[in-house]
Amino acid sequence: MISLTASAEDMLSKVMTEKGLDGYALRVFVSGGGCSGLSYGMTFAEGPEIGDQIFETGNVKVVVDPGSISYLDGAEIDYIDSLMGGGFRIENPNAVRSCACGSSFQTTAGEQGTPCS
Repeated sequence: MISLTASAEDMLSKVMTEKGLDGYALRVFVSGGGCSGLSYGMTFAEGPEIGDQIFETGNVKVVVDPGSISYLDGAEIDYIDSLMGGGFRIENPNAVRSCACGSSFQTTAGEQGTPCS
């Protein structure tokens, strides 16, 4: 299961309304690469694809492909707004190491990436 904090849900709802994406879902995925071997990705999707897992939090639907769910199970998406810059952050209990950039992680399988620049 993937969850959203109230601040992430609020920001996603706002962005989706501003962009006219009513009825869309947030697609969260993992791809190879990044500083620690794996990278998070998020985009908007018109709906789920075959095999996707679907999670709903308030007004926001989250979809995750079958290849990414094992890396993201139990993760929480938050939105941070600070003077140093804001953005979405994923707290992932499956990550054993994360890079300072915050968008790259490593699991117990030990995927390796290149250092952050």
